[in-house]
Amino acid sequence: MEHEPPPAEELARLDRELAELDARRAQLLTRRAWLLAALRPPAPTAAPGWNPSAWGAPPPGRPGAPAQPWGYVPKQPSAPRSAQNVLLTLGGLLLTVAAVAFTLVSWGSMGIGGRSAVLAAVTLGALTAPAVLLRRGLAATAEALAALALVLTLLDVYAVHAVAAPDTDGLGFTAVASAVLAVLWTAYGLALGKLRLPLPAAVVLAQWPLLFWAWAAGAPALVVGGALLATAVLDGVIALWGKGPGVRVTACVGGSAMGFSALMVGLALSTTAYGPLGAAAPGALLLAAAAAALAGAWRAPKGFARTGGVVAGLAAVAAVGGVPAAALSDGWRVLAYLLCGLALTGVVRAGLPRDAARGVLAASGAVVAGALVWALPSLAAVLLGPVTLLSDVWAGSPAGFRSALGSTPPWSELAAAPVVLALVAGLLGSAYRWWPSVVRIAAPLGAREETPEPDAASAAAGTPGAAWTAPPGAGAPWYTVGGAGARRRPSGAALRGAAGAGALALGWGALLLAGVVLDVPYAVAVAGETALVAGLLALAVRGGWSGRGASAVPVTALVGAVSGAVSVGLLSLASEGASYAVFGALAVLFAGAAVRVGAEVPRAVFAVASVVWGTVLTGFAGRSLDLAPHEAAPLVLLVPALTVLLGARLRRNPVALPVELTGALGALVAVGLAVSDAPFLALVLALCGVLAAGTAVRPERRPVAGCLAAALFVLATWVRLAASEVSFPEAYTLPVTVPALVVGVLRRRRDPEASSWTAYGPGLAATLLPSLAVAWTDTDWLRPLLLGVAALVITLLGARYRLQALLVLGGVVLALDGLHELAPYVAQVAGALPRWLPPALAGLLLLVVGATYEQRLRDARRLKDALGRMR
Repeated sequence: MEHEPPPAEELARLDRELAELDARRAQLLTRRAWLLAALRPPAPTAAPGWNPSAWGAPPPGRPGAPAQPWGYVPKQPSAPRSAQNVLLTLGGLLLTVAAVAFTLVSWGSMGIGGRSAVLAAVTLGALTAPAVLLRRGLAATAEALAALALVLTLLDVYAVHAVAAPDTDGLGFTAVASAVLAVLWTAYGLALGKLRLPLPAAVVLAQWPLLFWAWAAGAPALVVGGALLATAVLDGVIALWGKGPGVRVTACVGGSAMGFSALMVGLALSTTAYGPLGAAAPGALLLAAAAAALAGAWRAPKGFARTGGVVAGLAAVAAVGGVPAAALSDGWRVLAYLLCGLALTGVVRAGLPRDAARGVLAASGAVVAGALVWALPSLAAVLLGPVTLLSDVWAGSPAGFRSALGSTPPWSELAAAPVVLALVAGLLGSAYRWWPSVVRIAAPLGAREETPEPDAASAAAGTPGAAWTAPPGAGAPWYTVGGAGARRRPSGAALRGAAGAGALALGWGALLLAGVVLDVPYAVAVAGETALVAGLLALAVRGGWSGRGASAVPVTALVGAVSGAVSVGLLSLASEGASYAVFGALAVLFAGAAVRVGAEVPRAVFAVASVVWGTVLTGFAGRSLDLAPHEAAPLVLLVPALTVLLGARLRRNPVALPVELTGALGALVAVGLAVSDAPFLALVLALCGVLAAGTAVRPERRPVAGCLAAALFVLATWVRLAASEVSFPEAYTLPVTVPALVVGVLRRRRDPEASSWTAYGPGLAATLLPSLAVAWTDTDWLRPLLLGVAALVITLLGARYRLQALLVLGGVVLALDGLHELAPYVAQVAGALPRWLPPALAGLLLLVVGATYEQRLRDARRLKDALGRMR
């Protein structure tokens, strides 16, 4: 009896399902026990306010009740206190709506005495009632009435302005009213300390007096910025020393909004000022903002202190840098801000609190990053600008560097870009050179121990997380030990390597930009970029590739060398002589680097690049000889031929495979060049087959290269026959097929384990596939008939002797040949059928396949296994 599925698979599935049922049953029993325990009355010894069930465990005195997971809180019905809060909120809203409606609608129907009496009575009652309610313990009701009183005081102010002082300026009246209300509500909140609403409301009201006063007085933008800054300072004082979290949070939000607005006003005035004197006043405003932020960071907690340090640093840069920037042209202003940003690094010795100093250093880094973001697009234009020369190769040497870059940005406005890159590169290079001194200077900012959050295992064991340790010296790692949740800092070697890599990349970019800004002659630009590539290659070869941190510099040198080689190669396309000189030098330089470097990865990169440059040189040779693309294709195969010889010399060296693959890509380029001419294409394919056959001589390349060589030879034959317009290809293919099959038989006799694809595949494909291609365009019936008979015989032989190549090739050819013969009749039948029938049949087929999907999969697996067992 045959089991579907097999017994072992079905048994494993049953075991899994039973295990899931057991786990679910245990979970339900645990939940049931907990619910039974929760329905019992609580033990009388429970401490007041202690609710163990809220943490997933039954109250004390109920043995046997299982504990729920930590943090589990069962769903409870709405508490009476929540319902009370909802009722109080709705009541307060209704009273507020009634008060607003009375003030706006019914106000005019009463006399002045009635108005005063109503306002005085309602407001006094709303302000007095919370004190009485608090003495009776009704805090929620008191909060609701306090909110109503707040709205009533605002309505009182509106009413006073509308009746008693209608001619008063609205902005000025609002400034005075908000100040008075802020003072009154501050006193009210301090008097009734248990109310949470009055003091945050007073903070909100305190945001507007100075701003509205400045607007009412028609003050200039600088005074408005000062009013905003003064309000932000007041908010900062409240945030540091205010009473209660609500007051502090409200002050933080208000101070952030007002301070940001003040900074934006000062920055806008500073950047649009005319001359240094015009930028001095906005600079003073920004400096005051920086001082205020730094003063707040001095006493603020860790996160707020760092934020305050960042704001203080950025404001100081904008203030001090804006003065000289106002006297400079647009292209040089960024340099003034960059110098001020770099000056902020002196904060490490200024005696500031650690978190505030870190914030100021972060601001310095942000300024430097912004300057680099401004300068790097011009470097990208230098590297990618020569791409425009691809459309007009060897058109003639341009006069200067700029003219060779095509459409580029206005370089007069980017004159400071190389200075910016050089300045930052110099600082990073100095840090890389004197790294121990940098570590010693920065030690005060990293010496504090911080306890990270422990992982689950540490928490369970009760062990705290490990602390951060400061680097004791040059290259010492900053690390944490302990649980998996501990945060880790990068090692000193990694930071030093990053500094060196940045210095190298930015210095290289500064030199490139300097040549463009100075508009050096074309020959000098090409020679200079080639020399830079040579220097980067030297650094990449001499750099250490073993250490993690130290490898950043040689890796950067390698990437820069390859990028620079591509750029200078494109730049040299303007002149024939420059092209030969540059690509010849690049091929020699990268080949020498591949020989000298010790690590495998850079050696492979250099060797591959050298092969690419050599391939480009062969293409140049074809162009110089005025050869058509298809005529130059055999010339391009010189470099792939050299890679075959080099691969035979290197043998199992790790560099051999990348070099040979690059040569294969060069051969593919040659095939692409010869596609337009069939005879040359056949020649190129045959030459590629020769190269593949030469590679197949080596045992380690024989499985792939041997099959590739056979395929290339067969393909070259087909292309040659098609180019000669041969109508009977069998006359040329059968003389090849018969000896090939004889050789395959002899191979199988000597080695019964040999694959049928190796023994018979090339010989059969040499005749079957060209004959099939001709049969599909043949209107006669004889060729398809003979081809079908031959394919049927081959298929039967493959099935009889269990030969995969015969079965697959014969079956595919037989199926395609039969499809070609039946295609006209199928088209006629399809034209005679109703249009709805094909979709219906397709849908029915899909339903049948879907219903028997598992069976079809098993059939497919059996067919795959049967084919896999064949030779």
